[in-house]
Amino acid sequence: MINPVGWFEIHVDDMPRAKAFYQTVLAVELESLSDPTDGNAQMLVFPSDMENYGASGALVKMDGFSPGGNGTLVYFACEDCAKEESRVEAAGGKVERPKMSLGEHGFCALVTDTEGNMFGLHSQQ
Repeated sequence: MINPVGWFEIHVDDMPRAKAFYQTVLAVELESLSDPTDGNAQMLVFPSDMENYGASGALVKMDGFSPGGNGTLVYFACEDCAKEESRVEAAGGKVERPKMSLGEHGFCALVTDTEGNMFGLHSQQ
């Protein structure tokens, strides 16, 4: 069996603002990714290691796709989600649910980015 998620995209309206938010909160560097469809998409990819568990994805700015809504929730893996949560508001986002216990499944926090997208932070401690 393979992991159920192979890729994710977080749609944004303001790419520089969204880039600054995610780089600040997750303490990572996003890299430009060429538009695979030769369309009008701007894409910034999250760092990844294809040999390890999980999937990578990108911030995407593309006509016809708006951010917001909570139909799908992406969780970013963290060492301690409280650390990333502590950077959310200073980066322009909002903490919706602070770090909470999931029992034997670890901990998570729910936050909203500068574009109105809710996402989760997950850790084992």
